Amino acid sequence: MKRLTAYSVAAIGLTLMLSGCESWFGESEADPLPGDRISVLLHERNINSDPDLAGLEVTLPRPWRNPEWPQAGGGSNHAMHHVEVAAAPKEAWSRDIGEGASDEARLLVTPIVADGVIYVMDAESVVTAYRTDDGKELWEVEIAELFPGEEDDGLFGGGLAVEEGRLYVTTGFAQVLAFDAKTGAEIWRSPTPTPMRAAPTVRGGRVFVMTVENELFALSAADGSVLWSYIGNPQATSLLGAAAPAVDGGLVVAAFSSGDLFAFRVDTGSIVWNDSLRAVRRTESIANLADIRGLPVIDRGRVYAAGHGGVVAAIDLRSGRRFWQAEFVSAQTPWVAGEFIYLLTVENELLCITARDGRVKWVSQLPLWEDPEDRKDRIFWTGPVLAGDRLLVSGSDGEALAVSPYTGQMLGRQSMPDSVSLPPIVADGSIYFLTDDAELVSYR
Repeated sequence: MKRLTAYSVAAIGLTLMLSGCESWFGESEADPLPGDRISVLLHERNINSDPDLAGLEVTLPRPWRNPEWPQAGGGSNHAMHHVEVAAAPKEAWSRDIGEGASDEARLLVTPIVADGVIYVMDAESVVTAYRTDDGKELWEVEIAELFPGEEDDGLFGGGLAVEEGRLYVTTGFAQVLAFDAKTGAEIWRSPTPTPMRAAPTVRGGRVFVMTVENELFALSAADGSVLWSYIGNPQATSLLGAAAPAVDGGLVVAAFSSGDLFAFRVDTGSIVWNDSLRAVRRTESIANLADIRGLPVIDRGRVYAAGHGGVVAAIDLRSGRRFWQAEFVSAQTPWVAGEFIYLLTVENELLCITARDGRVKWVSQLPLWEDPEDRKDRIFWTGPVLAGDRLLVSGSDGEALAVSPYTGQMLGRQSMPDSVSLPPIVADGSIYFLTDDAELVSYR
């Protein structure tokens, strides 16, 4: 059970070690990054901290030890607040899970953890289960072999979720499958009109899935039968991947590549409200994509969502009324922690925002280029995840960074075996990274 009692911890001493040091949660040798940074790429305006918040102290929920990370975002509502990790985690084990990213396929599926097992899917849709304690392989299923003749049509995409001993898998083969989580034996399969790039969300006997054509389906977790569906407007262009729906309080909130956000009743599929996360004033060509790639988050009666169309908003779950909105461009999931939200923009700005009214407490610029002098090899960061008083982000340069959630100061970094395009996950005190070359690394 998550504890939301606020407490404040000084950032002094809460640092990660640089790569090569004994523990990457030790004292940093890196120079701290100043708080405010100037935006340089896509925004029409700079993002600066609100001077009226200078005296506001950042307080966070106490870390809680989440035993599992059973679906995308950590749970069906995607609100994990502040998870616990060991004081000085070290690499426990690593495994090659199969095929990594290539020109033909991408590694899009975030690992999940349940009942001491971590489940992964490689870039060729091979699902494998490993023990979390030592990385021993338990079973493997090659999804492509289940659909002969379609191997080249759905090699990558989809996602994983576990509930009550069943593993649910969405695929690029336009099929949702359920397996026995312990053995990998198939239980049922259910076709969809088009492929899926988003992970399923499971709650209360229902499996919610989104297709690449903006079709939302609610399936029975028992047999895969369709309970209800909603057909949104297809988009000619969207970001690679998609957002898993968020479920809480009898409602499912789904994000569409059109930039629209809809809330449905989980039992009937009736629409409760809808909103659009598209900014009115947009001129940058790359930002014309209105897609919502980050997961919507439901927390204490509010929905938090960020879109590539330039709007981040807090919305009342029941009525759809906006509490506030801010113009930030993001393709990442907002991380809600008590009274603060952490968000990574497309310009690699890491923001601390007040959950109450959306004002910026601090903003820190993460590295933009692997070669900053010549401005070459753009770095793409993913995350953040708040674990043990550190904001963890992973990057395309093969580095994982730790940033202070209190000040935005960079605390340190850890080298990964390869570039990383997926955020880390945390379960039972362990941190897991999946690199683009399909290397699964566990820190404990």
